[in-house]
Amino acid sequence: MPSVISLRCRECGREFEPLALHVCDFCFGPLEVAYNYDEIRSTISRASIEAGPRSMWRYRDLLPVGDAVPIDLGAGFTPLVKADRLGAHLGLKNLWVKNDTANPTGSFKDRVVSVALTKARELGYKVAACASTGNLANSVAAHAARAGMDSIVLIPSNLEAAKIMMTAVYGGTVVAVEGTYDDVNRLCAELTSEHPSWAFVNVNVRAYYAEGSKTLAFETAEQLGWQVPDHVVVPIASGSQLTKIKKGFEELAKVGLIEGSGQVRISGAQALGCSPVATAFAEGTEDIRPVKPDTIAKSLAIGNPADGYYALKVIRETGGGCAAVTDAEILDGIGLLARTEGIFAETAGGVTIASLCKLVENGAIHPDEKVVVMITGHGLKTVEALAGTVGPTVTIKPTLDAFDAALGSKLP
Repeated sequence: MPSVISLRCRECGREFEPLALHVCDFCFGPLEVAYNYDEIRSTISRASIEAGPRSMWRYRDLLPVGDAVPIDLGAGFTPLVKADRLGAHLGLKNLWVKNDTANPTGSFKDRVVSVALTKARELGYKVAACASTGNLANSVAAHAARAGMDSIVLIPSNLEAAKIMMTAVYGGTVVAVEGTYDDVNRLCAELTSEHPSWAFVNVNVRAYYAEGSKTLAFETAEQLGWQVPDHVVVPIASGSQLTKIKKGFEELAKVGLIEGSGQVRISGAQALGCSPVATAFAEGTEDIRPVKPDTIAKSLAIGNPADGYYALKVIRETGGGCAAVTDAEILDGIGLLARTEGIFAETAGGVTIASLCKLVENGAIHPDEKVVVMITGHGLKTVEALAGTVGPTVTIKPTLDAFDAALGSKLP
């Protein structure tokens, strides 16, 4: 990895070898990958990227892996949809939807897992593990199966049925834990010490895992003709994705792929039933107070977000906003996106669209801004949330008379 300098503590700045480390042993701050941008700049170009695979791995020069063959299911280079109908509904002239429902296991987690397990295999690990609210479990199990690795995933026992089945079908070990995601995550932290030969993608290889989210920024800029948007709206679970999207845009500027500084306004989206970052933003404090999640948006139900402080800092530094929305608003958001743009999002997507509506309403997003919203998971994963709210328009006998009687006067 000639372009990777070290792992660097976000708090005290101390540097460490790029191994399976995730916290500073001096101040316990989180570690992140530091790169030699001058070296990358000397070799990377728009042409070299455009000649690469139509996946996230076209940006491998900006990812923390060596020459190893990636563990790749084809994640990335998902559609960036010009959302004219949704934009007209909201009074936005230039709205885009980054549709990560199109990833192999139906969520953006394929990006982070592809990087994490490629790095884990490079470091000699043969077992992939994680704590998950569902989407990460799906992706770890799938990528491990592809790589011939064992997988052990821990999930809250009350997850959506589709996410549990979609994890189990890949043949790994699925452990349902009676508790919240935060309970599961604490258990995984203990297991990391007990089983040092396991690669917990969001614990001991988290520094590499998180870098996969940068590819959302890389793709967005490339798909906009190597330009950055004015404003991005990102759902918040741990907060890592939001911080890495900012890092991704800035890296494009550092290596000369875009003009300017790569500065983008970034806003966050949370469910009201699990909104520690949005609450801190509204109260004007830096304190992220842990909460017990109570929301249908289970994939965002992290009551003590590991990167919450850093996500809040990014929102404030970039001049963004942060909204929290009710479960009813989440369902409305799912329906609005589906009706206007034909994209079926899971509950996290409903959070993002409902938050977009709220941010527009309160003036945090301006009508003339070029806005990109990140839709991170497919709606087929969370169909239980829609139970009783959608279904057949009518039920009829199999005759023309019955059809005409029920719908004849209502059809266009």
